[in-house]
Amino acid sequence: MSKTLIRGAKVLGGEPQDVLITDGTVTAVGTDLTVSGAEGATVVEAAGQILLPGLVDLHTHLREPGREDSETVLTGTKAAAVGGFTAVHAMANTFPVADTAGVVEQVWRLGKESGYCDVQPVGAVTVGLEGKKLAELGAMHESAAGVRVFSDDGKCVDDAVIMRRALEYVKAFDGVIAQHAQEPRLTEGAQMNEGIVSAELGLAGWPAVAEESVIARDVLLAAHVGSRVHICHLSTAGSVEIVRWAKSKGWNVTAEVTPHHLLLTDELVRSYNPVYKVNPPLRTEADVLALREALADGTIDCVATDHAPHPHEDKDCEWGAAAMGMVGLETALSVVQHTMVDTGLLDWAGVADRMSFRPAEIGRLKGHGRPVSPGEPANLTLLDPAYRGPVDPAGFASRSRNTPYEGRELPGRVTHTFLRGRATVVDGKLA
Repeated sequence: MSKTLIRGAKVLGGEPQDVLITDGTVTAVGTDLTVSGAEGATVVEAAGQILLPGLVDLHTHLREPGREDSETVLTGTKAAAVGGFTAVHAMANTFPVADTAGVVEQVWRLGKESGYCDVQPVGAVTVGLEGKKLAELGAMHESAAGVRVFSDDGKCVDDAVIMRRALEYVKAFDGVIAQHAQEPRLTEGAQMNEGIVSAELGLAGWPAVAEESVIARDVLLAAHVGSRVHICHLSTAGSVEIVRWAKSKGWNVTAEVTPHHLLLTDELVRSYNPVYKVNPPLRTEADVLALREALADGTIDCVATDHAPHPHEDKDCEWGAAAMGMVGLETALSVVQHTMVDTGLLDWAGVADRMSFRPAEIGRLKGHGRPVSPGEPANLTLLDPAYRGPVDPAGFASRSRNTPYEGRELPGRVTHTFLRGRATVVDGKLA
């Protein structure tokens, strides 16, 4: 019998408590558990630290199979564990695309073998992400991977008929279509957010309406079909208003925001540093503030990293040729603390809701996003909120280093991560 006693942690930011883990399950929560059932336990002194349910990411790119030069399931799940995540959803834009039962099962098995966090594959909506023909949605759901989330992320399902059929198909097994909202004809050749900065820099603009028009269409389609749609990496104030309106109608619409869209703006593009090139692009300060407020009031359901690793050569080049994307698993919780907790917009219970409970519910993920209470799986994250320090990508567990936060001081540090009671991270380092 294995036992771990977490002593003096603030569960969801509340009063200090002790938490006893026995054989992968939380068996007691209270004060002074050292005298009742904790004999022989490994003790983790956690005074001043925040105990959260293990974080769940709805939007991670693990790149395997096909782009192992960027990331692998092993290195990506190590990065996830360091960031406090116990489960991630692996996006389908791999090589080959995860559009069949065979590929999603391969990713699922690689996740099982890695052991650092659970990996739930996301299936492609269309064959080859080409937007022309529905992929094997039913077969992927019935596979060992049990896929419930489907997305062509990286590309938009821009054909309204295909989108409608996908929503109809997944309704039968309570699946969800996660849409990358980007009207391709409005963003052809786009390099950054369309606005004052793009005009001054002479870079092709990426208008907000390219995102908002697709979201408007898809919430209407979801309502018509009576199915679930999830909006990936929402980035504009206008998108917030559309989702808020759809939810006021009682429609089954959810949305996510990335940490980088909660903090960074298009002003950073003036440096022409390709580390700031991302899809959707960094927007304006007004958009950032609207996203924070929407996450706080629940219009945006959750934070998702859109962890997008790239090898050095794909980012260390001129802006126009650079790949889009940023790594985010290892810094997500710190950015959320900085933008939402330290600003008073969310408390730690709210962080648990937006980064664990809600993403697990949207993905219908079993065993994750559960309360820290007796009888629940011990998928847990310990955070030292008082920590302050610069981000050093040289120490990342991820295979890639394309972080926009290099050298920036951020608060908070994950000290321990537990996957079903087994410590995957101890004192901030992989176990």
